[in-house]
Amino acid sequence: MTTKSVPLTDELHSYLVAHGTPPDEIARDLYDETRAVLPEDADMQIAPEQGAFLTFLTRLLDVRQAVEVGTFTGTSALAIARGLAAGGRLTCFDISEEFTSIARRYWDRAGVADRIELRIGPAAEQLRTLPAEPHLDLAFIDADKTGYPIYWAELVPRMRSGGVILVDNVLRGGRVLAPQNEGDRAIAAFNDAVRSDERVDLVMLPVADGLTLARRR
Repeated sequence: MTTKSVPLTDELHSYLVAHGTPPDEIARDLYDETRAVLPEDADMQIAPEQGAFLTFLTRLLDVRQAVEVGTFTGTSALAIARGLAAGGRLTCFDISEEFTSIARRYWDRAGVADRIELRIGPAAEQLRTLPAEPHLDLAFIDADKTGYPIYWAELVPRMRSGGVILVDNVLRGGRVLAPQNEGDRAIAAFNDAVRSDERVDLVMLPVADGLTLARRR
Protein backbone atom coordinates (compact mmCIF):
# COMPACT_ATOMS: atom_id res chain seq x y z
CA MET A 1 0.00 0.00 0.00
CA THR A 2 1.44 3.37 -1.01
CA THR A 3 1.21 6.55 1.03
CA LYS A 4 0.45 10.06 -0.16
CA SER A 5 1.14 11.75 3.19
CA VAL A 6 3.61 14.61 2.97
CA PRO A 7 6.27 14.90 5.70
CA LEU A 8 5.89 18.28 7.40
CA THR A 9 8.93 20.51 7.63
CA ASP A 10 8.72 23.52 9.94
CA GLU A 11 8.19 25.74 6.92
CA LEU A 12 5.44 23.56 5.46
CA HIS A 13 3.75 23.35 8.87
CA SER A 14 3.72 27.14 9.10
CA TYR A 15 2.20 27.28 5.60
CA LEU A 16 -0.45 24.74 6.61
CA VAL A 17 -1.45 26.71 9.72
CA ALA A 18 -1.48 30.02 7.84
CA HIS A 19 -3.77 28.63 5.15
CA GLY A 20 -6.36 27.36 7.58
CA THR A 21 -7.91 29.51 10.27
CA PRO A 22 -4.81 30.57 12.22
CA PRO A 23 -4.78 31.12 15.99
CA ASP A 24 -6.08 34.56 16.96
CA GLU A 25 -4.32 36.88 19.40
CA ILE A 26 -5.80 35.18 22.47
CA ALA A 27 -4.79 31.70 21.36
CA ARG A 28 -1.32 32.92 20.37
CA ASP A 29 -0.84 34.54 23.76
CA LEU A 30 -1.92 31.30 25.46
CA TYR A 31 0.59 29.30 23.43
CA ASP A 32 3.31 31.82 24.26
CA GLU A 33 2.57 31.96 27.99
CA THR A 34 2.47 28.17 28.25
CA ARG A 35 5.86 27.89 26.55
CA ALA A 36 7.31 30.63 28.77
CA VAL A 37 5.91 29.44 32.11
CA LEU A 38 5.90 25.67 31.51
CA PRO A 39 8.67 25.04 28.98
CA GLU A 40 9.12 21.38 29.92
CA ASP A 41 5.39 20.66 29.58
CA ALA A 42 4.47 22.95 26.68
CA ASP A 43 4.30 20.03 24.23
CA MET A 44 1.16 18.93 26.07
CA GLN A 45 -0.69 21.69 24.22
CA ILE A 46 -2.52 20.74 21.06
CA ALA A 47 -1.04 21.93 17.77
CA PRO A 48 -2.51 25.11 16.19
CA GLU A 49 -4.08 23.15 13.34
CA GLN A 50 -5.75 20.88 15.88
CA GLY A 51 -7.31 23.92 17.52
CA ALA A 52 -8.75 25.08 14.22
CA PHE A 53 -9.99 21.55 13.52
CA LEU A 54 -11.66 21.23 16.94
CA THR A 55 -13.56 24.48 16.45
CA PHE A 56 -14.52 23.52 12.89
CA LEU A 57 -15.74 20.05 13.90
CA THR A 58 -17.63 21.34 16.93
CA ARG A 59 -19.52 23.77 14.69
CA LEU A 60 -20.06 21.15 12.00
CA LEU A 61 -21.64 18.74 14.50
CA ASP A 62 -23.73 21.51 16.10
CA VAL A 63 -22.36 20.41 19.48
CA ARG A 64 -24.35 21.25 22.59
CA GLN A 65 -22.87 18.79 25.08
CA ALA A 66 -19.11 18.22 25.06
CA VAL A 67 -16.55 16.69 27.39
CA GLU A 68 -12.79 17.07 27.55
CA VAL A 69 -10.47 14.76 29.50
CA GLY A 70 -7.15 16.52 30.06
CA THR A 71 -7.29 20.31 29.91
CA PHE A 72 -3.76 21.49 30.78
CA THR A 73 -3.63 25.26 30.09
CA GLY A 74 -6.88 25.27 28.15
CA THR A 75 -6.01 25.52 24.47
CA SER A 76 -8.24 22.67 23.33
CA ALA A 77 -11.08 23.72 25.65
CA LEU A 78 -10.89 27.22 24.21
CA ALA A 79 -11.16 25.80 20.69
CA ILE A 80 -14.13 23.58 21.52
CA ALA A 81 -15.97 26.25 23.52
CA ARG A 82 -15.69 28.68 20.62
CA GLY A 83 -17.46 26.20 18.35
CA LEU A 84 -20.36 25.28 20.62
CA ALA A 85 -23.93 25.87 19.51
CA ALA A 86 -25.99 28.46 21.37
CA GLY A 87 -26.48 27.27 24.92
CA GLY A 88 -23.82 24.59 24.52
CA ARG A 89 -21.72 23.37 27.44
CA LEU A 90 -18.24 21.90 27.76
CA THR A 91 -17.28 19.91 30.86
CA CYS A 92 -13.52 19.67 31.42
CA PHE A 93 -11.73 17.17 33.64
CA ASP A 94 -8.20 17.74 34.92
CA ILE A 95 -6.17 17.15 38.08
CA SER A 96 -4.09 20.35 38.13
CA GLU A 97 -5.23 23.60 39.70
CA GLU A 98 -1.91 25.16 38.65
CA PHE A 99 -2.21 24.44 34.94
CA THR A 100 -5.93 25.13 34.70
CA SER A 101 -5.58 28.48 36.48
CA ILE A 102 -3.90 29.67 33.28
CA ALA A 103 -6.77 28.20 31.28
CA ARG A 104 -9.39 30.07 33.31
CA ARG A 105 -7.77 33.45 32.59
CA TYR A 106 -7.83 32.88 28.86
CA TRP A 107 -11.37 31.52 28.86
CA ASP A 108 -12.42 34.72 30.62
CA ARG A 109 -10.51 36.84 28.14
CA ALA A 110 -12.13 35.02 25.20
CA GLY A 111 -15.60 35.37 26.68
CA VAL A 112 -16.28 31.62 26.81
CA ALA A 113 -15.88 30.95 30.55
CA ASP A 114 -19.66 30.75 30.99
CA ARG A 115 -19.76 27.79 28.58
CA ILE A 116 -17.15 25.73 30.46
CA GLU A 117 -17.40 23.75 33.68
CA LEU A 118 -14.03 22.64 35.05
CA ARG A 119 -13.97 19.68 37.44
CA ILE A 120 -10.73 19.01 39.29
CA GLY A 121 -10.03 15.42 40.29
CA PRO A 122 -9.28 12.00 38.78
CA ALA A 123 -11.16 11.83 35.48
CA ALA A 124 -11.99 8.14 35.87
CA GLU A 125 -14.04 8.99 38.94
CA GLN A 126 -15.41 12.29 37.65
CA LEU A 127 -16.68 10.80 34.38
CA ARG A 128 -18.88 8.41 36.35
CA THR A 129 -20.79 11.38 37.74
CA LEU A 130 -22.08 12.26 34.26
CA PRO A 131 -25.56 11.07 33.24
CA ALA A 132 -25.33 7.45 32.11
CA GLU A 133 -27.63 7.77 29.10
CA PRO A 134 -26.30 8.68 25.63
CA HIS A 135 -26.23 12.48 25.53
CA LEU A 136 -22.78 13.69 24.50
CA ASP A 137 -22.17 15.15 21.06
CA LEU A 138 -18.38 15.44 21.31
CA ALA A 139 -15.60 14.20 23.58
CA PHE A 140 -11.86 14.90 23.44
CA ILE A 141 -9.34 12.67 25.23
CA ASP A 142 -5.85 14.09 25.77
CA ALA A 143 -4.63 13.02 29.20
CA ASP A 144 -2.48 10.32 30.84
CA LYS A 145 -2.02 7.62 28.24
CA THR A 146 -2.46 4.66 30.58
CA GLY A 147 -5.89 6.02 31.46
CA TYR A 148 -7.21 6.06 27.90
CA PRO A 149 -8.99 2.67 28.12
CA ILE A 150 -10.87 3.81 31.24
CA TYR A 151 -11.91 7.11 29.69
CA TRP A 152 -13.00 5.33 26.52
CA ALA A 153 -15.07 2.83 28.50
CA GLU A 154 -16.85 5.61 30.36
CA LEU A 155 -17.43 7.86 27.35
CA VAL A 156 -18.58 5.54 24.55
CA PRO A 157 -21.88 4.57 26.26
CA ARG A 158 -22.57 8.25 26.94
CA MET A 159 -22.18 9.32 23.30
CA ARG A 160 -25.33 9.86 21.29
CA SER A 161 -25.65 8.10 17.95
CA GLY A 162 -23.52 10.17 15.57
CA GLY A 163 -21.50 11.69 18.42
CA VAL A 164 -17.74 11.85 17.96
CA ILE A 165 -14.85 11.03 20.28
CA LEU A 166 -11.45 12.46 19.41
CA VAL A 167 -8.34 10.85 20.89
CA ASP A 168 -4.97 12.62 20.75
CA ASN A 169 -1.39 11.28 20.62
CA VAL A 170 -2.32 7.96 19.07
CA LEU A 171 0.96 7.75 17.11
CA ARG A 172 3.33 8.64 19.96
CA GLY A 173 5.85 10.16 17.58
CA GLY A 174 5.79 6.95 15.56
CA ARG A 175 6.74 4.81 18.55
CA VAL A 176 3.51 2.80 18.38
CA LEU A 177 5.42 0.68 15.86
CA ALA A 178 8.14 -0.09 18.43
CA PRO A 179 6.98 1.02 21.90
CA GLN A 180 9.75 2.27 24.14
CA ASN A 181 7.99 3.10 27.41
CA GLU A 182 4.79 2.53 29.35
CA GLY A 183 2.93 5.32 27.57
CA ASP A 184 3.87 3.95 24.15
CA ARG A 185 2.78 0.45 25.08
CA ALA A 186 -0.49 1.75 26.54
CA ILE A 187 -1.37 3.64 23.36
CA ALA A 188 -0.41 0.74 21.08
CA ALA A 189 -2.69 -1.58 23.08
CA PHE A 190 -5.44 1.06 23.18
CA ASN A 191 -5.32 1.53 19.41
CA ASP A 192 -5.69 -2.22 18.88
CA ALA A 193 -8.60 -2.44 21.30
CA VAL A 194 -10.44 0.51 19.77
CA ARG A 195 -10.06 -0.96 16.30
CA SER A 196 -12.10 -3.94 17.49
CA ASP A 197 -14.87 -1.86 19.11
CA GLU A 198 -18.00 -2.50 17.03
CA ARG A 199 -19.86 0.41 18.63
CA VAL A 200 -17.94 2.98 16.59
CA ASP A 201 -16.68 3.84 13.12
CA LEU A 202 -13.04 4.92 13.13
CA VAL A 203 -10.52 6.98 11.24
CA MET A 204 -6.98 7.71 12.41
CA LEU A 205 -5.51 10.91 10.97
CA PRO A 206 -1.83 11.93 10.83
CA VAL A 207 -2.60 15.29 12.43
CA ALA A 208 0.12 16.45 14.82
CA ASP A 209 0.93 13.34 16.93
CA GLY A 210 -1.97 11.34 15.53
CA LEU A 211 -5.67 11.92 16.06
CA THR A 212 -8.32 9.18 16.12
CA LEU A 213 -11.93 10.10 15.36
CA ALA A 214 -14.58 7.63 16.47
CA ARG A 215 -18.23 8.09 15.46
CA ARG A 216 -20.79 6.36 17.68
CA ARG A 217 -23.05 4.12 15.62
